Amino acid sequence: MLPTASPPMAATGERLVLFEREEAIKAICSAYANTQAGKGRLVVIQGEAGIGKTSLIQHVCTAIGAASDVHWGWNDPFSTPRPLGALQDILATLDSELGEMVAKGSPQDAIFASLLKRLMRLLSPTILVIEDLHWADQATLDLIRFLGRRISLLRVLVIVTIRSGELEHEHAVNKVLGDLPSAVRLVLPALSEAAVTALAGHPEKGEAIYRATLGNPFFVTELLADGMGATGQPPASVRDAVMARWSRLPAPLRDFLDLFSLLPSGATRAFVEALAGTAGEHLAEECLERGLLRSDEKGVLIFRHELARQATEDRLSPVVRREFHIRIARVLAELPQAQTDTTLMAQRLHHLTLSGDAQAVLALGPSLAARAAAMGAHQQAANYLREAIRHVALASPDIAAQLYENWAHETFLASVGAPEETIEAYKQAITLWRSLGRIDKVGLNLCRLARLHWRHGETDRAFHYTEQAVGELEVLPPSAELALAFSTRSQFLMLQDRFEDAIAWGRRAIELSDELGRAEIRAHALNNVGTALMITRGPDGDKLLEESLSIALDHGFHDHASRGYTNYSECLMIERAFDAADALMAEGIAFCARHDLDSATHYLLGHQAQLRMEQGRFHEAETIANRVVQKPSLPRVMRLPALSVLGRVHARLGVAGALDLLQRALEEGLSTGEPQRIIPVRLSLTELAWLRDDRSGAEAQIQALDAFRVPELSGWDLGELLVWRRRCGLPIPSGLVTDALPGPRLAELQGDEAGASRIWQLLKQPYEAALVLMHSGGSSLPQAIAILDDLGAKPAAALARRRAQQAGLTRGVPKAPRGPYASARRHPLGLTASEQKVLSLLVQGLSNKEIALHCSRSLRTIEHQVSSVLAKFNASNRMEVLLRVTNEPYLQGGE
Repeated sequence: MLPTASPPMAATGERLVLFEREEAIKAICSAYANTQAGKGRLVVIQGEAGIGKTSLIQHVCTAIGAASDVHWGWNDPFSTPRPLGALQDILATLDSELGEMVAKGSPQDAIFASLLKRLMRLLSPTILVIEDLHWADQATLDLIRFLGRRISLLRVLVIVTIRSGELEHEHAVNKVLGDLPSAVRLVLPALSEAAVTALAGHPEKGEAIYRATLGNPFFVTELLADGMGATGQPPASVRDAVMARWSRLPAPLRDFLDLFSLLPSGATRAFVEALAGTAGEHLAEECLERGLLRSDEKGVLIFRHELARQATEDRLSPVVRREFHIRIARVLAELPQAQTDTTLMAQRLHHLTLSGDAQAVLALGPSLAARAAAMGAHQQAANYLREAIRHVALASPDIAAQLYENWAHETFLASVGAPEETIEAYKQAITLWRSLGRIDKVGLNLCRLARLHWRHGETDRAFHYTEQAVGELEVLPPSAELALAFSTRSQFLMLQDRFEDAIAWGRRAIELSDELGRAEIRAHALNNVGTALMITRGPDGDKLLEESLSIALDHGFHDHASRGYTNYSECLMIERAFDAADALMAEGIAFCARHDLDSATHYLLGHQAQLRMEQGRFHEAETIANRVVQKPSLPRVMRLPALSVLGRVHARLGVAGALDLLQRALEEGLSTGEPQRIIPVRLSLTELAWLRDDRSGAEAQIQALDAFRVPELSGWDLGELLVWRRRCGLPIPSGLVTDALPGPRLAELQGDEAGASRIWQLLKQPYEAALVLMHSGGSSLPQAIAILDDLGAKPAAALARRRAQQAGLTRGVPKAPRGPYASARRHPLGLTASEQKVLSLLVQGLSNKEIALHCSRSLRTIEHQVSSVLAKFNASNRMEVLLRVTNEPYLQGGE
């Protein structure tokens, strides 16, 4: 039986906050009804501290009662949040075996997959409550995104609470919720003045209380419970009101609450006794009776209101706080699970940090960081190490060097902090290791420093540090660090298109890593050699890349796995194996996002945008590329693929500013010195000049491309360069048109435009097919124009129409379209406003009949619109649409 939407009103206690909450209760009940029908929902309850979010949930869950299984999880305001803390709380009552996986630090993707299987087996509706999402670690935010995208397939109602005051514009929670547009958002307002007046029982009292509290239910509750409302003279601040009530408590209770206020997530009764001695249980019971503390669903004691805890903590002097933190940390260290339970370890680090016990933080921080890194929580690992590195001056040289090394590596992987800080940390590590005579460690950090500089487009520095690493390590006995230096040299040679050298040094790295039994370095080197072989069409390149990725995934080498996904999918795209590349990119993007590999995620998204562009899916490419380019502080090289795509797509769509974007991409690409960053941009600028009938501009770009040696140009790049020469009426150097060129380029260069167009269509590259037909002229122009109109390629279509008019071939040329509806122009796949509405309902799991009822349309109309949506998604069924939206949530919106 569902709860009533109009709960009774009361003037005191928890039920006060349910006053004026009818609409919120109704919305949660509706979401629960959908969950009962097997179509789960995500409900987000937002409001300021003390607004009554938890009490609202408790009311609804209590009313649902026997019909529901409710599990609670909390995020705590620790200086460094516990990894998957809320999930650990939930699993304590939902699934203890899965809880052990989390406690042991199992890989995040394995935990999520096991949780999904557990939830899919549920036969009755289940409610998962996750409190205070604004304090969550990145892994918990990933969990919300993971569940939110699959929620409509589960019998699960997920309710999360958020404090409005804790969310800045760039807060990570906003990004997660932005990816989940179907979530039910409830913003709880403060009580009205009329409500407060009614609760106070007197107009003047009500007005005074409202003026002091602005309708915050917690503040109103405290004032009324303390009797302050009866005087009509509320205190200058609510904090004073809370403290006034505290001041009348017996001294033992005040002392107990002072100590307890430093436990943000509360404490079990056993911990209370360990912390406060034999009197602890009695004091806790008295606080419960007085309504100062409450016991949550798991029996954990917490302050009745978080603001009361904060007010109590704030009144403590720095000396007293430090003493209490030392005391709490000592008790945590004496618990039986203190060395194995990550939650207890995280709590202890929190208190050690605030106690100022530098040596203990230096010992515990790195241990927690290693556990977090193994789980793929690299951002969390960097945070733990940052706590330790604050006290690095007190560490011995070897410990300090390892701290700098580990922190720099984790910040590199997670792309957190300023790059200058990471560079300085690497240099500090190198200096310290050198002073200790550890040249092996010097070489390792030089290689890592080289990769960091490469990401920021500083190729010369990357080469310098790599060569320095090789030089210093070669004079020592063979080592894993030397193998890594060989492989890093191979990597940068490959990136410079010096493929023969890259393969030679990569094979040396593989041989040495095999002799030493170092799978991680083998994975790195296999990637370099496999990529070079695939690009040059050498033998078994794909097999080497597959092995590299397999090793990385099997051993949990997250960084190398991200390179595997990136390079292998890019090679597949170069080979025009678009379906395989698409699947691998989607898998890689999900992997990198799960493991806090932020730069790698956006680099892959840039290549996904390129794939969409090659497929003629320009609006999708634009949306994806925009998402990457707008990402602040993304390293230059990791942003470049998206920037290049955005410029070329805007050129093809006729969007203003395309030239500026491409010139910016060229400038940044030139700074890297890598042909792969320069050649595609110059080809794009050639195309843009050609579209604008700017022959001199096109010739200038072609001349710049002529400066590249032929071996530096891939077959596809060389073929495109020669085709642009032909289209611009420039001579083609002899000996370059050979069977080694890709089929469609060779056919066009040999004058077989019809054949070239057919090959492009088979490769699913309609824009290229249209350009070939356009260049052939004559009767092919109408077909070319029709394709270009369909793609929204206005500049090329306009140029083709001008050519048709000049040739007197206007007959049969389709009229220029007036343009699709505005909503279709905004949507990456061209969905109209009606189709976007149908998509949102389809993703929620509604049948055609239910969609028809919801939209007040005939079933036949809805069937037609659903078919149109499937066609625009290139999907054969609803599940494919759902999976697509799961991977690319922005497709559900209109922008």
